[in-house]
Amino acid sequence: MADQSGTELSEEKEAEIELKKRQKITWEGLHKSGKIGITPDLPETLGFYDISAVRREQRELSADPSLTRFISTELTRGYFLEHNEAKYTERRERVYTCMRIPKELEKLMIFGFFLCVDAFLYVFTLLPLRVLLALLRLFTLPCCGFSGSRLLQPAQVCDMLRGLILVLCFSMMHYVDYSMMYHLIRGQSVIKLYIIYNMLEVADRLFSSFGQDILDALYWTATEPKERKRDNIGVIPHFFMAVFYVFLHAILIMVQASTLNVAFNSHNKSLLTIMMSNNFVEIKGSVFKKFEKNNLFQMSNSDIKERFTSYVLLLIVCLRNMEQFSWNPDHLWVLFPDVFMVVTSEVAVDVIKHAFITKFNDITADVYSEYRASLAFDLVSSRQKNACTDYSDSVARRMGFIPLPLAVLLIRVVMSSVRLQGALSYTCVLLFYLGLVTLKVLNSIVLLGKSCVYVKRAKMEDKLFERPSTAPSSSAKSPSKADPARCRTPSDDEDEEEEEEEAAQLPSETKHKTSKKDLLEIDRFTICGNRID
Repeated sequence: MADQSGTELSEEKEAEIELKKRQKITWEGLHKSGKIGITPDLPETLGFYDISAVRREQRELSADPSLTRFISTELTRGYFLEHNEAKYTERRERVYTCMRIPKELEKLMIFGFFLCVDAFLYVFTLLPLRVLLALLRLFTLPCCGFSGSRLLQPAQVCDMLRGLILVLCFSMMHYVDYSMMYHLIRGQSVIKLYIIYNMLEVADRLFSSFGQDILDALYWTATEPKERKRDNIGVIPHFFMAVFYVFLHAILIMVQASTLNVAFNSHNKSLLTIMMSNNFVEIKGSVFKKFEKNNLFQMSNSDIKERFTSYVLLLIVCLRNMEQFSWNPDHLWVLFPDVFMVVTSEVAVDVIKHAFITKFNDITADVYSEYRASLAFDLVSSRQKNACTDYSDSVARRMGFIPLPLAVLLIRVVMSSVRLQGALSYTCVLLFYLGLVTLKVLNSIVLLGKSCVYVKRAKMEDKLFERPSTAPSSSAKSPSKADPARCRTPSDDEDEEEEEEEAAQLPSETKHKTSKKDLLEIDRFTICGNRID
């Protein structure tokens, strides 16, 4: 009897297990096995079907299909989202990420914008003072006696080259008539101007990409250690090449400003509308491409540079229009709606573009804080005692923003728009210059404080105190391809020998370069947003 009862209990358990298995069989398995035919009224729960409910409904309802039964099923059928919790949680997080993108992106854009402002104001404020100090040292050195190994420090040589390039290009820009260029562009058709504006944008990116290499080659050729004095002759062709580049780039930006000015002054505003719609075409060309974090970092830097350049172009357009109307403040309110439309379209396009790029490539919104920390690291590292490069050069490499051509054009426009007569005018210019110096110093202090906070928050302060390894001799001859994190600090022969000894003691693992690139190692401005060289 005990054996029979135990056997019956085991058979009942097996029957219950078999029933549970049958109830969890998917519809595809049942259809393939032929145990259940296809019926239109199977209650579905995310791919699983309740067999007992199916059999109960088959007994209650007639076998003949009807329209009433179909409508009733459509109105009463249910589904349970909690059975696929992971999928719907992920989709909700994507929505939250898209909602966070405008805030995080604008934080990066504002920080990068003030970095560009700092590099741009440097040309007008501190660069003239540094050139004067270099000239003072150059003229007073024969009187004080030549005791050092260098006539000028490398930074002073670079400053004098920048100042000389600015003066020569500004003198050459006097021979370019802005009014004639404006009327020449105004006589063209709308479609032709639209094509010209697109070509100018592409040319500006090409000039920015190649121009920094030209300037780097000039600075390195002028400051590299030379065994013979006649090696200094190589500076001359590099200098003329740099002057030619800055002059051509300034003319190209002038044509851009003239085209934008024509769009502002056109009666039907058709050209301005087409130029603004061109920004939305940019979304189509970038949203549906594959992006990684490094590629998105390059695109973000390019957007910062483009936004700052567009603001300077709007300033130039406002100056030219105000001059034509004898500085009547009422005309400024006429220009304000158009300026607001251009700025709003720029911001909207950037937000939409980055929101969908992060959505399609599964990139979180926190990546923009990493980008901001990387830019802050450049600023903090450039403030060290033996920095590898000047901060303006670092900004140019990161964002493709070269302030020299834009500064030449702005000086040319301001000098032609504002007439200086009398001692009062020159006093106002002096006060304006002192105000710019104050703004530059204040901006630099705030940026440096914020950068220290961002670097500390990202736990990157240890990299600031790493000793830069000595670069090989082959890379020293090609500075445009050298990594700034491996540049040599300016020191005398004893310090160089100590650095060589320390480099010899480093483990062999650190001598091999890893294939994966960190954000701090990327310093080349690329034209394509989805490619890192």
